[in-house]
Amino acid sequence: MGHEDLSQLKIDRGAGSNMVSHRKRPGFLTAIVIIAASVLAGVLYFRNGNTVEVESATVTTAYPSQSFTLLNATGYVVAQRKAAVASKATGRVEWLGVTEGSQVKAGEVIARLENADVSATMEQASANIGVAAANLQQAQAELIEAQAAYNRNSELISRGFISPSAYDIAEARYQKAQAVVGSFKASVSAAQANYRAARIAVEHTLIRAPFDGVVLTKSANIGDVVTPFSSALDAKGAVVTMADMNTLEVEADVSESNLAKVELDQPCEIQLDALPDVRLRGRVQRIVPTVDRAKATVLVKIRFVDHDPRVLPEMSAKVAFLEKEMPDNQRAARTVVQPAAIVQRNGQSVVFVIREGKAVETSIETGERIGDVVEVVKGPKAGEKVILRPGDGLDNGDNIKTTAK
Repeated sequence: MGHEDLSQLKIDRGAGSNMVSHRKRPGFLTAIVIIAASVLAGVLYFRNGNTVEVESATVTTAYPSQSFTLLNATGYVVAQRKAAVASKATGRVEWLGVTEGSQVKAGEVIARLENADVSATMEQASANIGVAAANLQQAQAELIEAQAAYNRNSELISRGFISPSAYDIAEARYQKAQAVVGSFKASVSAAQANYRAARIAVEHTLIRAPFDGVVLTKSANIGDVVTPFSSALDAKGAVVTMADMNTLEVEADVSESNLAKVELDQPCEIQLDALPDVRLRGRVQRIVPTVDRAKATVLVKIRFVDHDPRVLPEMSAKVAFLEKEMPDNQRAARTVVQPAAIVQRNGQSVVFVIREGKAVETSIETGERIGDVVEVVKGPKAGEKVILRPGDGLDNGDNIKTTAK
């Protein structure tokens, strides 16, 4: 019986195999997860590794005149004809007819001082002329009468009809009438001179524009006291400051070492800081014949050939002294790019434009060279960024990381 019990004992290998299989299944899933994570990490690593660091530059604009510029200088716009308009008389401003920006004509009254006293003096002088003229007229009538009596007595004494004393009285009266007429003529002249002086005094209270121009600043208002020397307390000197806008020019300092590059009537191009996109033609008008010892510069004055109403005195200006006059068709701005951005791909000139962090291959057609840059006839627009010196390994659509230049 003991042997029979032993013979019935068996090892169930199938059951053991199933148990082992159930134990291995969790390890297999873990391995799959690990492999998938490794593949994903590899993809991410590959993508990050494909990001190319490049140097970039911006497509800008330039002017063809840069190729013919001999010298650059800075300066300011000034008015050749400018005046601080004041009065020769001292008085209180009674009327002011202009403000900043007013256009005025030569001789136009722009302000008036209180002038009741000098106006009364002028009226009195005018009346004195009338009185002197009336006296002269009376004296001339008396002279005519005295002359007639003298002529008549001259004829009578020659015939012996009157005594010599009567003749002498007639002669003396005639000479006295002549003297009175001369005296009243002098009185008329004196009265006229007094009138002119009084009229000038009144004129001094009228402040007139010395030339055609524009009022730049206003220094006095109605009620302010003005005096020629502005020495009194709170008294004003100039009432307004004005300038002739047709005489605007640029004063630029040129180093004496570069003076040989500047000559009279030389063509120039003027750029104003207030109008950065505008280039105005100019000509060298004068070269001041002295050197500023402190700055070692010579003052050069450039007149405007192109007039723009937006140009104002005291604007900052940059002047390019040109080798020759620029034709009208070369005075417009051109879109330019650095030559280092242009490469050859498949027999064509291309640049790589940076858009949304990717390199976009763009065909380009170039024109003339302007200084260190080249004109873009067809291709990227001004303001776009391009890649400098793109390598052969850079392809269209590659992710890039830029370094601005």
